[in-house]
Amino acid sequence: VDPYGFERPEDFDYAAYDEFLTAYLAVLTRRALKWSRLLRADGGLSRTATDLNRTFPDNVRFRKTAQPCLQKALFNVLLAYGLHNQGVGYCQGMNFIAGYLILITKSEEESFWLLDALIGRILPDYYSPAMLGLKIDQEVLAELVRMKLPAVAALLDGHGVLWTLVVSRWFICLFVDILPVETVLRIWDCLFNEGSKIIFRVALTLIKQHQAFILEAASVPDICDKFKQITSGSFVMECHTFMQKVFSEPGSLSMTTITRLRENCRVALLAQR
Repeated sequence: VDPYGFERPEDFDYAAYDEFLTAYLAVLTRRALKWSRLLRADGGLSRTATDLNRTFPDNVRFRKTAQPCLQKALFNVLLAYGLHNQGVGYCQGMNFIAGYLILITKSEEESFWLLDALIGRILPDYYSPAMLGLKIDQEVLAELVRMKLPAVAALLDGHGVLWTLVVSRWFICLFVDILPVETVLRIWDCLFNEGSKIIFRVALTLIKQHQAFILEAASVPDICDKFKQITSGSFVMECHTFMQKVFSEPGSLSMTTITRLRENCRVALLAQR
């Protein structure tokens, strides 16, 4: 079981992880001090009942036998948010995000307000009934890949693969249950601090790092399988090195460009209705 309560697979490489963690502990200490200084300086839910049991079944803290069982806290946070933001209510995917927030903050109230910041401010329209924001950003990623990694874009376009087929869970779950826990938390640090642009940087980094591997695909199932495989392994486990790559590999990525692409994709999606 890892420090967050998730059971490790039988083939988990403990030696490699211990080597990584030895170096990473110093990074964690520095970042904890930075966050401490920063924080001191500033001042519709029926569908969730089946989702609660599907939230982190491999995490011992969400099992009904746990004391306390975090399913109750998860229900409380999702219920409170559904009442608070009735335009969104509850959408599948929110359970994984709220679950992570509860694991880390150990506080229902803090988890609620962090969830509100994500859904209400950082990722608007990701979890609304039409999910327009989510659909737009998936199309934005497709355009960014066409600009920066045209061979990968040509492969998917040539096979008629919709980007939502291979990256929808990256966006809707914010990489939860896709990338290792420590890596997800580092991405979320940037998400809360810098906004949604980090999602595109992470996605582009994963694709660019494994471009040659992806281009070996010869069919739609093969493409889907390769996109699944690129989210595991030492590259994503060594989260500090990974985050350094995230801010260098994709190259220039301005909010002006993203805003322009979002507007173009919004117009195109609305025209399809």
